[in-house]
Amino acid sequence: MTLTRRFFLHQLGLGAAGLAVAGSLPASLQATPLRSFHLPRSLPEAQGVSSSGLLDFVNAVEAGKLNLHSLMVVRHGKVVAEGWWAPYAPELKHTLYSLSKSFTSSAVGMAVAEKRLTVNDKVVSFFPQDVPATVSANLAAMRVKDLLMMATGHDKDSTGSLRADPEKNWVKAFLAQPVEHEPGTFFVYNSGATYMLSAIVQKVTGQPLLDYLKPRLFEPLGIEGADWETDPKGIATGGWGLRVRTEDIAKFGQLYLQKGVWNGKRLLPEAWIEDATKFEIQSKGGSRTKEENDWLQGYGYQFWRCRNDAFRGDGAYGQYCIVMPKEDTVIAITSETSDMQGILDQVWKHILPGIQPTAITAKSTVPLKQKLASLALPLPTGQAASPTVARVSGKSYQIADNALNIKRVSLAFQNGSGVCTLHDDQGEHRVVCGLGSWKEGESDLSTVPLKLVPTSVPKETKTKVAASGAWSDENTFTMTWRFIETAHYENVTCRFDGDNLRLEFQKSLAVLSNSKDPRPVLEGKLLAAVSQGK
Repeated sequence: MTLTRRFFLHQLGLGAAGLAVAGSLPASLQATPLRSFHLPRSLPEAQGVSSSGLLDFVNAVEAGKLNLHSLMVVRHGKVVAEGWWAPYAPELKHTLYSLSKSFTSSAVGMAVAEKRLTVNDKVVSFFPQDVPATVSANLAAMRVKDLLMMATGHDKDSTGSLRADPEKNWVKAFLAQPVEHEPGTFFVYNSGATYMLSAIVQKVTGQPLLDYLKPRLFEPLGIEGADWETDPKGIATGGWGLRVRTEDIAKFGQLYLQKGVWNGKRLLPEAWIEDATKFEIQSKGGSRTKEENDWLQGYGYQFWRCRNDAFRGDGAYGQYCIVMPKEDTVIAITSETSDMQGILDQVWKHILPGIQPTAITAKSTVPLKQKLASLALPLPTGQAASPTVARVSGKSYQIADNALNIKRVSLAFQNGSGVCTLHDDQGEHRVVCGLGSWKEGESDLSTVPLKLVPTSVPKETKTKVAASGAWSDENTFTMTWRFIETAHYENVTCRFDGDNLRLEFQKSLAVLSNSKDPRPVLEGKLLAAVSQGK
């Protein structure tokens, strides 16, 4: 059965004016803005957590090369372990990828509590102007609840179709997708569904997702500086793109552990927490049998169920907010891993068995403290100096025509650092590299080519970068540029041969997948040699 757009809108009782925007923040959910604050700290054993188990976890993820960026473990509301692999650091935000979905779900829960919508509202009812000319029965039946539980009825993730829409109208593109299955019956992980939740929140509140959450979630939890990537029309992507700090992830998990109450104020209804984190539909994913697979434990409202009666929000490449209600524990992790199940395996193997009901006999925490204080990602290997430096330092190389529109490149070495300067059609870009250490700074180079999804934070013109370089041989200078508010980095290799330069980029996602970077290898010649006609 299909419905014409006109008949369908008539049945909904919607006129040309569409939906009215609901009122302001209700008194029941108002929260006094607070400055950023930290969770209380405690020794692990005082909260019934084994220091040796935590240490074993850290050693195991390093031995497995799981590429963690940060770790925070919270027991009984107190941080018992925390660490950042340099150059990542506590004050830095980090891309959450799909862990953003759990925050979007929370916004929906708050809007439901404010009676701006219900989970049984039909998705098409919010966007009468974007409904296709012919509305299928399955599209007509799709509810907010189906978006929340990844059961829209689509046969595949809609995100690619949204981003490819020539009109850049992602809502309209979503509603135009065929809905092959009855909504509510068929699970497909679908970031486009979460984007639609973001669009619905903006529609019914008159505020972008980030602005809506600020007084209701971020300010009460002391989360400052959060930002979110958007679609071309300024709607938050919802399913990815949020950046917050590791401790903010932990506080978010603690709010769910406390069933929606924070500092005596209710931010989310307890019933919503229950619905969001329980088994709503059988999930799919992973390659193991259900007993060993954390992707087959079921899905709630943008939360995954886990083994060991836990639940989690998670994001690509290992962004985690793991909540363990029975153990009164929250674990926050950021990383760039190709083995997300591997990280969870180590949590269940090392951290979980070390959690006891009450305080345990104090043991020396020195090994754990020393380990957590010395965490660091590997630097480029090689020497800090080369005889080639005298010949190439400060010299410009003219680059042959290329798809990146890079015209000139130079390297300058002085005061224990190397400065790489690129000139393209957008101007000059500089990255300062430490030699044998990380050098932190800012860059106006776009991080979009490094990401899984090429969307941007509005008005972001600079990004934080930590860079280091080394001479891997006499004529090859290799740099690692870590964009430390993302999950990603890239290796940049400069090979000098007489008057010639060969420059190659390799983004970290290509390293993870053992694939070729799609960007071209650049070929250059010493500018002075070009001028002399050599």
